[in-house]
Amino acid sequence: MRLLHTSDWHLGRSFHGAGLLGAQARYLDHLVEVVRAEGVDAVLVSGDVYDRALPSPDAVALLSESLTRLVDAGAQVVISSGNHDSATRLGFGSGLLQRSGLHIRSDVASIGTPVLVGDTAIYPLPYLDPVSAGVGEELAATGRTHTAVLEAAMRRVRADAAGRGPRTVVMSHCFAGGGTASDSERDIAVGGLAVVPAGVFDGVGYAALGHLHRPQALDERVRYPGSPLAMSFSEAGQPKGSLLVELDELGRPEVSTVEAPAERPLAVLRGELHELLTSDRHTAAEDAYVQVTLTDPVRPVGAMDTLRRRFPHLLQLAFDPSAQPVPVQRYAQKVARRAPVDVCCDFVADVRAGAAATEEEQRLLLEALESGRRAAPQADDAAPTGRARGRGAA
Repeated sequence: MRLLHTSDWHLGRSFHGAGLLGAQARYLDHLVEVVRAEGVDAVLVSGDVYDRALPSPDAVALLSESLTRLVDAGAQVVISSGNHDSATRLGFGSGLLQRSGLHIRSDVASIGTPVLVGDTAIYPLPYLDPVSAGVGEELAATGRTHTAVLEAAMRRVRADAAGRGPRTVVMSHCFAGGGTASDSERDIAVGGLAVVPAGVFDGVGYAALGHLHRPQALDERVRYPGSPLAMSFSEAGQPKGSLLVELDELGRPEVSTVEAPAERPLAVLRGELHELLTSDRHTAAEDAYVQVTLTDPVRPVGAMDTLRRRFPHLLQLAFDPSAQPVPVQRYAQKVARRAPVDVCCDFVADVRAGAAATEEEQRLLLEALESGRRAAPQADDAAPTGRARGRGAA
């Protein structure tokens, strides 16, 4: 029995303003090819199919087309909802769709009823929010925490699995103890402790988990495939892909990673502006999505535009001076002891990219300053007093 375990597609998401839908479409093309090449019996999608509860029409169209192609390639597809999905919208038409080999489970009432693929029983658990109305009561949970509702759901699973063969799989979207988070997961801690012990999944052959975007194994049978695309710079350097799971006759999993096609690498750079612009060490980052932290003691003017001349896909820029910051004087302090004409000449040079004022321009500036100096007393004499202005206004 061959299963392809994937999760956290987040269709419709962007990466710091850069749209990912094209890259997500290419990843789904890759999944179809893996199903064909590896003879996959079922594709498991453990939650967060969409990035938000109201997905865009383009994201919906991409999912519809891709699921059709996966089923046509010879695999059944099993989907459980995640915390980003709308359980109601994702589950629309699920009773009808299962006849064609697409099984979507987003309803608490479905827990404990397996999807049967050959002699393998797959138990998809929808995302269980412990504070949602009725979830705990329907499952007879002992409390309003993630652990309590998952334990209650697993009691249903074990009760049904006890009468079946050794090949059993559970799908769950949760934060299991021992897992490592990234910067891109949405916090699910509202209403109780977010972390559930991995022992909750004892008694099944394989636990196909979703939610954490970093690929990781909590043990040989409890695994996260991670998101197929990076969604934060904290995921730089992480392998991305899905897990090919082969269950033997006793239900024991043999797992291998199927790498996803690399759309664009991530680069996290740190240093002073001049070094980043000139060093050959950063050549590979020129085609990557880039995060830069500048360490110059004084923040360079126009740093984002300057850096993008070398790194056109720069998405994030931060400043962290590594040395003692150079004190920045207020403008009034800088010009306090300078002649007014010199201040005006400096302004002319600044707005003309360094071209200094000519002698003729300096003469005109002096005349203007002198004219303004002579006109100032006359303007003060002509101004009405506060009292007069008050009477006039009245």
